Amino acid sequence: MMRKIFLAMTILFCFAGLAEALTVYPIHRATIVAGSRFDFKVEFDYVLKPDEFSVKINGADYVPTLGRPAQFVEKEEGAGQSALILRNVVLDQPGLYEVAVSDGRGGTRVATWEVFGNHGPRKAKNVILFIGDGLSVAHRTAARILSKTITEGKYNASLAMDAMPRMALVGTSGVDSVITDSANAASAFATGHKSSVNALGVYADRTPDTLDDPRVETLTSLVKRRLNMAVGIVTNTEIEDATPASMVAHTRRRSDYDVIVRQLFDSGADVIMGGGSANFLPKSIPGSRRKDEENYISKFQQAGYTLVTTEKEMADAVANSNTGKLLGLFHTGNMDGVLDRKFLRKGTVPTFPHQPDLVDMTRAAIDLLSRNENGFVLMVESGNIDKYSHPLDWERAVMDTIMLDNAVKVAKDFAARKDDTLIMVVADHSHGLSIVGTVDDNARGDQMRDKVGVYADAGYPNYPAPNGEGYPPDLNVPKRLAIFFSNFPDYYETFRPKLDGVFTPAIQAPDKNYVANEKYKDVPGAVLRSGILPRNASQGVHTGEDVVLTAMGPGSEYVYGFMENTELFRVMSLALGLASK
Repeated sequence: MMRKIFLAMTILFCFAGLAEALTVYPIHRATIVAGSRFDFKVEFDYVLKPDEFSVKINGADYVPTLGRPAQFVEKEEGAGQSALILRNVVLDQPGLYEVAVSDGRGGTRVATWEVFGNHGPRKAKNVILFIGDGLSVAHRTAARILSKTITEGKYNASLAMDAMPRMALVGTSGVDSVITDSANAASAFATGHKSSVNALGVYADRTPDTLDDPRVETLTSLVKRRLNMAVGIVTNTEIEDATPASMVAHTRRRSDYDVIVRQLFDSGADVIMGGGSANFLPKSIPGSRRKDEENYISKFQQAGYTLVTTEKEMADAVANSNTGKLLGLFHTGNMDGVLDRKFLRKGTVPTFPHQPDLVDMTRAAIDLLSRNENGFVLMVESGNIDKYSHPLDWERAVMDTIMLDNAVKVAKDFAARKDDTLIMVVADHSHGLSIVGTVDDNARGDQMRDKVGVYADAGYPNYPAPNGEGYPPDLNVPKRLAIFFSNFPDYYETFRPKLDGVFTPAIQAPDKNYVANEKYKDVPGAVLRSGILPRNASQGVHTGEDVVLTAMGPGSEYVYGFMENTELFRVMSLALGLASK
């Protein structure tokens, strides 16, 4: 009897799995702004004939709703199973669309899409989106302590990003994982669609080609196509890196830098500034990282862009530009952060001594973009918060958080003139770090861990008063914040700021696994921490906690409570009145 019951249950589960043996893109519960473009795709798990399957939308054949028949592929490359694909679909009518697919063999899938329209007239002329890459609550708190100071439990001032009337928690997970990376997280902001790790502007399908996945339209494309607005993309990382690339890119692989540079060019974005010039130069030029002889610096210049490579050239271009088209490439790779640029003169600063600050890039971008009478969309990323948090270098990350806040103040000062600009400040994902107290070099104890003060023993750090830009001029003080990371490889915790260069916690051993970097072994009081990550991890990883969104300006009333990261796109779309008229 038990054997029969087990057999029946096995059959039931097999049929239950068969009933879901289909994939539909856009996915179930996708939200789509009316009038935007997207690719529709169905992936079957069998080789079918064209008359075996059915696709219905709201109970009727799909063709009238989507406008034309999709292409049927009997055996899809790399999969060997059938698929249906239709590019550049547009749904102008807001409402719910139930997509029901059957493969004729018992497999079914139902996906419901919400197509949303405008909520009244356009509210905002401009949108400025600040993304602190990896910006976690601890980064914000530490930045407030260092730049605004704290006395008897009360902060002496607020961060610019704090002093906004709207706030929400934002979920960051993607289609394929609870933990996101910068590509699919920023892509959610830029398209309103969830995606998969490493994917930009596409749903990650099963084919091996990284450029044929189902596309969804970006905010850049939408505002240019529908409203003729100006667009700016500003970062202190490589401009073709994941977060800035999300504004224009369509690729399954965020490392397709050559392709992303082409997509940046094709996008027509008006202001593009950051590092990453190595992928703009033909491969025959020393220092190039391209795989071909295309010269995108020349292409941009021929298209009317002014090229700038230093802070002074940027300022001069803003003062003299007639076109408003600006390409700023200030580094072959990622630009240096505040601690190295302004204080230590370490990193690559001796090679690139004239890199502009993110604050000045933001001011320059707003100056140029605001000349467009139709308004503008500007994305500003403080990307090194993430790139310093991965190697557990919290001091550098927090100094760059202060820089981000200074850039936010520039935007707020601009917005105060007319109250026609929506400003949002958010992180794409979090990192696992926490403020647990202070480290006091003068405390009793033979080991540095004995000098960590918690609760009443923590007191307050004694950083010197911040300068006019909000930066404490010295981080190597006797009593400093105790900030520790929750995920890490084997490494030596020194309890001190890394003033000799960006921290390298682990190095690769002959067996290809990572071990603690013995460079820090003999630092007095250093403690070996046994890693909790896989042994092939060289540094810390992203975490899955919600991130904080603060907002102000017209349209910010849509920001509240808990939001999915895709809802930021919706907020911007509603503020700009982007849906079909």
